[in-house]
Amino acid sequence: MILKSYIVEQNVEILKKYQSTLIYGENTGLKDDIQEKIKENNQECEIIILFENDISRNNILYENISNQSLFTERKIIFIKEATDKIINEIEECLEKNNKEVQIYIFANNLEKKSKLRNLFEKDKNLAIFACYEDNERTLISYIDKELIGFKGLTGEIVNAIINNSGMNRRVIKSEILKIKDYFIDKKINKEQILEILNVKNDTGFNEIRDKALMGEKEKVNKLLSETEILSDEAFFYLNTLNYRILRLHEIARKNKQNNNEQKLESLKPPIFWKDKPIILKQLSKWSHKKLEGILLVIAETEVLMKKNSYLKNDVVIKDLVIKLTSKASATF
Repeated sequence: MILKSYIVEQNVEILKKYQSTLIYGENTGLKDDIQEKIKENNQECEIIILFENDISRNNILYENISNQSLFTERKIIFIKEATDKIINEIEECLEKNNKEVQIYIFANNLEKKSKLRNLFEKDKNLAIFACYEDNERTLISYIDKELIGFKGLTGEIVNAIINNSGMNRRVIKSEILKIKDYFIDKKINKEQILEILNVKNDTGFNEIRDKALMGEKEKVNKLLSETEILSDEAFFYLNTLNYRILRLHEIARKNKQNNNEQKLESLKPPIFWKDKPIILKQLSKWSHKKLEGILLVIAETEVLMKKNSYLKNDVVIKDLVIKLTSKASATF
């Protein structure tokens, strides 16, 4: 049975009527949130966490299903990093499982021809849903929900949180925890908010991004030589670039009769005040057509990195930054 992630996120209790649930996709932050909600709503259950390697080496999954818990009537089993390699073990356990054990399987991207996907999509007693990457709309909704009741939470601040995260829900969740711990009285101060956000990105890759989009070749080269670009953070960097270019694209395509400053003022959520001069300078370097072209380049780069695990992603990101800088410095 195919479900929608936003429906499950609103009410994870609907998963209880299914024997097992397969949760797959790139959005690790959303998968983490759903797992936490399942735990919170089943505190009376015994929680068991297994990984694919554990299951493929022995009969640990079947043993945990068969053995009765000494402390609780019901069990919940989380299987992490699952792939089609354990399809046989999953099928066997689903056949012999009883209602006292619920199995939640977490996987990364699964292709349409995946055996796991086919199994869960065709069986009405099993549930499956994809956790796709967040977009600006879903992240705005997420922040608003998590910080409901906080005074001073403006669109400008929400945008700053998103921009600072590189569209990564895990990072946003961390920032939200900081905000809740810092503003105990639930009154957010506009100036103080920047002090508690993850400022390492503002002084690191975000500076490289901004200089590249302004076409400042010498400064970009200097920053690239001084800043450590980590392969493990490649998709974070890519999301950071993509988000900024999407914002520039949104502004550039607005009413051509208005100048960039007027377009900027009408933008929702609004740009954080400290970023406005930078955004205006970047807009002077990029036409609507050039921005559309670079969005395609970023999409192609993402596919390239995902399909080729042997690539040095730090080198790919640096090459992309240099390409951005050259395009920004060229005339329209």
